[in-house]
Amino acid sequence: MFLLITFKANMLNWRIIKAVAKKELRHLKRETRMLFVVFVFPLFLLVVFGYAINLDVKHIRLGVLDFEKSKETREFINSIINSEYFDFVGYLDNYIDLRKYLDEGKAQMCIVFPKDFSRKLIRGEEAPIQILIDGVNGNTSSIIYNYSNLVANIYSLKFLKDIYGASSFRVNLTPFELEPRFWYNPELKSSRFLVPGLIGIIIILTGAITVSLSIVREKERNTIEQINLAPIGTIDFLIGKILPYLGLAFVNSILVVFLGNIIFDVPLKGNFMLLILAILLYIYSAVSIGIFSSVIADSQLVAFLLVVVISVLPSMLLSGFIFPIESMPLVIQLITNLTPAKFFLIIIRNLLLKGTGFFSLWQNYLYLLIYGSVFLLLSGRLYKKNFRVVI
Repeated sequence: MFLLITFKANMLNWRIIKAVAKKELRHLKRETRMLFVVFVFPLFLLVVFGYAINLDVKHIRLGVLDFEKSKETREFINSIINSEYFDFVGYLDNYIDLRKYLDEGKAQMCIVFPKDFSRKLIRGEEAPIQILIDGVNGNTSSIIYNYSNLVANIYSLKFLKDIYGASSFRVNLTPFELEPRFWYNPELKSSRFLVPGLIGIIIILTGAITVSLSIVREKERNTIEQINLAPIGTIDFLIGKILPYLGLAFVNSILVVFLGNIIFDVPLKGNFMLLILAILLYIYSAVSIGIFSSVIADSQLVAFLLVVVISVLPSMLLSGFIFPIESMPLVIQLITNLTPAKFFLIIIRNLLLKGTGFFSLWQNYLYLLIYGSVFLLLSGRLYKKNFRVVI
């Protein structure tokens, strides 16, 4: 394979590639709106999406219906309110008020204490507490339940220590003590998980879409015939079209990585050169998709919509950017292998957060190389078929 790639590289006319790339750079200088898309729009996306897409659930509005109003119920409520996840909105008088708070969204969770709560608790009996959660958003409601369950368990342990004493509690009630440690993301910040994925989405948006408009622009301006009559090889022409966008997307992606570190505290624990290689291969795949769309489309609108369908939407939905691939049906998991964003996200998250080495990720690098090469060669074949380029 290496010999084949070397042979193909020697057949390329680099003088022609350089001339085509220069021509494309001149177009970019005149297209100020395109430069805005390439540089300003990704930074805007990083800041807006980095803050807007947040899976952390905090400031949960909490209402309390307390039929007992004892010391134990007040301590329980204080233990919940003292955490950073809940905001106390007030005590309720009856179930009518409780339903009204949930219906109007004034409360996301309500706790109901029965009249005999503390008496059962002191006797060592089960003391049931009713928890009512707004379940419209299933993901948020399950997180709220887990938070409340955790706080309840912590309070129960504290209460048992106060009743039975620390020494007897340690011997008779808990034979072991859990000390959890979270690796790679100790604060459990969702931004550290989302921002690396957002980098992949930004590269697809800027790389694939901008390139997809390049050849179509030649068609709409009726300059494609002049290019076809010139002694330019198909692959030389396509590579010359790709190179300027490849360079711009590379500079843009490195800038986004550094801004992700500064704004969202996303570290770089892995090798920087491995990160550079991953970005280059991913940009290569992205611009190859853009060239493919540009070759088969007849207008910039069609090229744009085609890129969105075959690259942008799969990158957002099927790459593991937000939704875990392991939770998808088996058929959908197989389909996710058709998007390069999946493999790039595996690489960049491991490099940024874990510091993983090359030998654990080499298959993902190889996939990106193959993916981009297949789309580029396919674009060359289609271009030859549709536009009789002189070789």
